[in-house]
Amino acid sequence: MRSSPSIVPADRLDRDIYLVLEDFGARAGCAWRETDEADTDLETVLQGLLSGHYAYPLRIVCFNPGEGWSRDATSDVADALAQRAVDTDVEVSSPLQDFVAANATRRFDRQLALPLQGAA
Repeated sequence: MRSSPSIVPADRLDRDIYLVLEDFGARAGCAWRETDEADTDLETVLQGLLSGHYAYPLRIVCFNPGEGWSRDATSDVADALAQRAVDTDVEVSSPLQDFVAANATRRFDRQLALPLQGAA
């Protein structure tokens, strides 16, 4: 029996893909954020977290369909977020600080900067 070729180009699947589980509150609950395919790399997810695109992240998963694996990347992303915030002095929202505090596996030298109250 011959297998038919995939309609999805292999190079689109042979990469690490990151998805964010977010808490939308008591009324809406938790859901995996709908994300454009181009925005599922680690750098874009980190930028989205730091910019407030994801308000209340809970978990982050990473998978690579081409290699056939998946894993929970929450701690790795929390470590990377904290390091990026320390390195760039970016302000970190209180919920994102909570995410880092709950999931980071290493300690950081400096306190993450919170946005000023009332700042626009």
